Amino acid sequence: MNYSAISADSRAFIPEWHRQDAILLAWPHPGTDWNYMLDQVTRTYFAMAEAIIPHEHLLIVSPEPSEAARLLSHLDQSRIHYFQIPTNDTWTRDYGPLSVSVNGAPVLLDFRFNAWGMKFAANHDNLVCRRLAQQNTFKTPLENHLNIVLEGGSIETDGNGTLMTTSQCLLAPNRNDTLSKQILEGCLINTLGCKKILWLENGHLMGDDTDGHIDTLARFAPGRTILYNKCYDSADCHFAPLMCMEKELSSFTDASGADYNLVPLPLPAPVFDNDGLRLPATYANFLIINDAVLVPTYRQPELDDEAISIIRRVFADREIIGIDCVPLIQQHGSLHCATMQLTENSLQL
Repeated sequence: MNYSAISADSRAFIPEWHRQDAILLAWPHPGTDWNYMLDQVTRTYFAMAEAIIPHEHLLIVSPEPSEAARLLSHLDQSRIHYFQIPTNDTWTRDYGPLSVSVNGAPVLLDFRFNAWGMKFAANHDNLVCRRLAQQNTFKTPLENHLNIVLEGGSIETDGNGTLMTTSQCLLAPNRNDTLSKQILEGCLINTLGCKKILWLENGHLMGDDTDGHIDTLARFAPGRTILYNKCYDSADCHFAPLMCMEKELSSFTDASGADYNLVPLPLPAPVFDNDGLRLPATYANFLIINDAVLVPTYRQPELDDEAISIIRRVFADREIIGIDCVPLIQQHGSLHCATMQLTENSLQL
């Protein structure tokens, strides 16, 4: 792949739809919050692995990878790479390495992960990138940015120099408290190579404990397109905030000043946990892989089919694969949250 085609600049944040070497998964185990429903969520991870393997390699981290290897033994083992690494949880989107190009070559960045503002334990998850590097997983040295707390699910790039994020998340307490918005913008511009940052001030999903990750609300796609959550039920508590978000998105322009093409996605019908609390189900949490897009579904046939149809129109050149994410959403995350792509030519495969 010609990385210089992404941006003329020396450094650029690589969009998800560019070619990838692999997807990183952290396999669920009894030491995670999945312990009470391990069989159910393992079936979801199994489905993700089956969908990914025909398209690219898979990296699996786990304190006991032999169990994942046993479950996936019928798949092409030349495409699966197992790493014995302890983990607190399985949300690799937020602690996996971020892919940029530097002078035309891929580089992986390691930011500090503190479990969404020190809400949970993260002592193992914050070391996953470095432990992968110690096992000679990456082609180039891992670039250290541990002075900044940054989660992969909190940022989106259009591949042309524009970064999109939410103020609620990046400026939340217990992340980068000592940094002003201006200083944080400078850090993002320098490390990710972006020219413009779009700060969403509106939009939030009930049950979201990430403080408003952008990948639950609005996502970039090729052709200056933004897919975003839209609520059509005026009685739903999300109706007004998402209307405000839509209006805000309609005012956004890219680094060149061009408008974006806005494509609304339906909001799933409410999904609740065992205590009756609403969970942050969203179709915006899709994953783009080589020649395919994996779309979270929630056992709501009409809405699931509508979301898949919309995403198929946007990604007309890719296979669209639905993945049942009802188990994943029980821990307040979905498909994109559970995965991290590693860009082409970044791994020792």
